[in-house]
Amino acid sequence: MNHASAPAQEATGVEPRVVTVALGSILVRYREYGRPDAPALVLLHGGTSSAATWDRLASTLAGQGWRTVAVDLRGHGGSTRALTYPLDAYHVDIVGLLDALGLDRVALVGHSLGAYVASLVAAARPELISHLILEEPPVPGRDDTDEDGLYAPRFLLESLALLVLRRGYHRRAVVSALRQLHRPNPEWWRRLATIRARTLVVWGGPASHLSHERLALVTAAVPGARLVTIDAGHLVHSKRPAEFYDTVADFLAS
Repeated sequence: MNHASAPAQEATGVEPRVVTVALGSILVRYREYGRPDAPALVLLHGGTSSAATWDRLASTLAGQGWRTVAVDLRGHGGSTRALTYPLDAYHVDIVGLLDALGLDRVALVGHSLGAYVASLVAAARPELISHLILEEPPVPGRDDTDEDGLYAPRFLLESLALLVLRRGYHRRAVVSALRQLHRPNPEWWRRLATIRARTLVVWGGPASHLSHERLALVTAAVPGARLVTIDAGHLVHSKRPAEFYDTVADFLAS
């Protein structure tokens, strides 16, 4: 894997193509690298972030022959600030964007909230997704008896701090997502079994607010999925970019 480490650490100096697409009443902005006719890889960021978080990975993978499309989720970056943010609406946006771009088969990478959305897309439209990478996906409870909860108290405090410190997103979107993800969601768990993409779940190690046990349950629920650990905490792709790139590149090559 050493051949992939150096490019992941270097700045390419290439600027992305920034495009805004109207999907009904919603405007979705994305950042694109690579040839339009290359195999497509779509990247979904976490809450309070934006598509720009993927620039290093997206530009590097484009240099390896991928067309990378990093999307601003609704309520983030250059995409529409909506009145409400039901979680299913995010996946409708992404499926609508894939259809608008004429993409009928893509690899899909998501971080945190984006990983949850990616799982919804892969379950709803299994024929669209060839590879699925879920980096630190949030894990709602299975039912009212599931006492493990979604997040450790420390993460809730960190989330509140981000709401105060960060800009470039609609606070209502993040607060709404946290509230919804804290509710038990047996339907989401059932949907995981319908995913047909080759699936990789990435855990950030002991520094993560998510437990290994919870992500292991998610991995077991997706047919054929596997779980890897990159000891970086929640922001794996930002704090360990070279190792994350190696992991992604090797998985896509498989």
